[in-house]
Amino acid sequence: MENNQESLVWISQQSDAKQRIRKGGGAPGLARIDQVAGKSGLEILEAMMSGQLPYPPMNETMNMTLLEVDNGRAVFQGIPLRQHYNPLGTVHGGWFATLLDSALGCSVQTMLPARRSYTTAELSINIVRAASHKTGPLRGVATVVHSGRQIATAEARVEDAKGKLYAHATTTCFVFDVPAA
Repeated sequence: MENNQESLVWISQQSDAKQRIRKGGGAPGLARIDQVAGKSGLEILEAMMSGQLPYPPMNETMNMTLLEVDNGRAVFQGIPLRQHYNPLGTVHGGWFATLLDSALGCSVQTMLPARRSYTTAELSINIVRAASHKTGPLRGVATVVHSGRQIATAEARVEDAKGKLYAHATTTCFVFDVPAA
């Protein structure tokens, strides 16, 4: 990994985010219905980031962390490892897809009121540069383009600490009511 100052700052920010989650009691798992009842999508994500709610177990498998959320915006950071390689010796496209789908979906989730949810209906990814375990941290920054009653769309970019583009994507999400418990 290139040891530039910004990469080290990003690594520290991801480590701090993981510590904050653990300190708040957070662990991988699934939230119960009663834990999310009455919370907006943004409130659910903020509760995950503070450790009040469990976070998705795949975050550990993929070595990624939700760093920031705001209305219509989500930032995930991941550090690719050798365990994420494809047979050609670079980071598998599925790693990029997971980082991007997570950021895109969470950006949509930030716009949802309580008792509304979403699922990815379409995901389009362009990987423009290979990554390896030497690449260092990569960030997926997603913003909502449209948030409607039934359909939401968002776009995202994956960049390194120097602003070099690795991938970009768009999504269409189906938005729906959460059935009463």
